[in-house]
Amino acid sequence: MFIVLDLLQTIPNWHLAGLFIAGMVAFIISVISGGGGAILLIPVTSWMLGAAAAPPVINLATFISNGSRIYLFWHHIDWSLTKYYVPSAILGAWLAALIFSRLNANWIQLLVGIFLVSTIFQYKFGKVSKTFNMPKIGFIPLGFIIAFMSTLIGGLGPILNPFYMNAGLEKESLIATKTANSFFMGVVQIGSYTFFGLLTAKIWLYGLVLGLGAVIGNIIGKRFLAGMSVSQFRIMLLILMVVSGLIMIIRNIDILF
Repeated sequence: MFIVLDLLQTIPNWHLAGLFIAGMVAFIISVISGGGGAILLIPVTSWMLGAAAAPPVINLATFISNGSRIYLFWHHIDWSLTKYYVPSAILGAWLAALIFSRLNANWIQLLVGIFLVSTIFQYKFGKVSKTFNMPKIGFIPLGFIIAFMSTLIGGLGPILNPFYMNAGLEKESLIATKTANSFFMGVVQIGSYTFFGLLTAKIWLYGLVLGLGAVIGNIIGKRFLAGMSVSQFRIMLLILMVVSGLIMIIRNIDILF
């Protein structure tokens, strides 16, 4: 208790208020557009806390958020897909935490950004629902790759959307299954961050405040989602992927020059 009070005295109030509001807004958007809350938070948390602190803070907040979202969307989870994704994702998250401080992830963000922007053309501006057939077994290598990269850079939610869409998931089922997969991966991410000494008391406090805002955002976002049609959700999905991709490209374009 005294440690928390001491910490609060060293942290500007606007930092905590800003993180709470940012978490709430980002995860309202995340619910109604199929993810991306973590990516939207990367510029804000990097600016407020520094680039090195952003990934663990965001992943901690996302883990808290996912707990509430699983409760809200429990009946829509496709567990048959989760069993393929989670085991390899756990391995990827643990390995990434091991090399977290030794790898420059800017190239990863740039390439992911380009892929996300391209999705609006792949889906013909929302006119088609699938662009390729995604077998469930394909989520085994996908889980490893996405967990590895997201542990390094703090969030890659939108990059999974095309794969879930091409596996036949829409709206609530997409949100629910994606959340369940992320939650189990988050257990390993938080555990591995802790094991390797990356979660300080201040990081925990920042993550908890950001996560609380995200929980409120989930509750509000679910109400908006219920009133959306499948086609409206798909358009929002594409908009979020393109915006997230542009953010990643702009933030990392300087590595090309």
